Amino acid sequence: QVQLVESGGGLVQAGGSLRLSCAASGRTFSSYIMAWFRQTPGKERQFVGSIIWKDRTAYYADSVKGRFTISRDNAKNTVYLQMNSLKPEDTAVYYCAAKFYRRGDYYYDPTSYADWGQGTQVTVSS
Repeated sequence: QVQLVESGGGLVQAGGSLRLSCAASGRTFSSYIMAWFRQTPGKERQFVGSIIWKDRTAYYADSVKGRFTISRDNAKNTVYLQMNSLKPEDTAVYYCAAKFYRRGDYYYDPTSYADWGQGTQVTVSS
């Protein structure tokens, strides 16, 4: 059974940085794609970025490209989301998600992910 535990959220001023972590357990993730989504009240879960565990290929939403970076540590079974130049509109609950990777999959579709963490709040003040 896959377990995902996020950490690292908090309150930061606009222009600041945060690094979120997603500790994964329960299986070997070499065939998985890991993703970050975010959600604000009353809105749908929004794709932020993803990383293919095996080859570290990363994809990003246009809204975060150039500011956010996804990486993974194989030894720690952990995925990171480094967030720089944060903006108030980045305020949301951030979720880690995982699924078995298939080439051509819609990596940006939250409904295609089977496993989710509990989320961590990120608040960016202006």
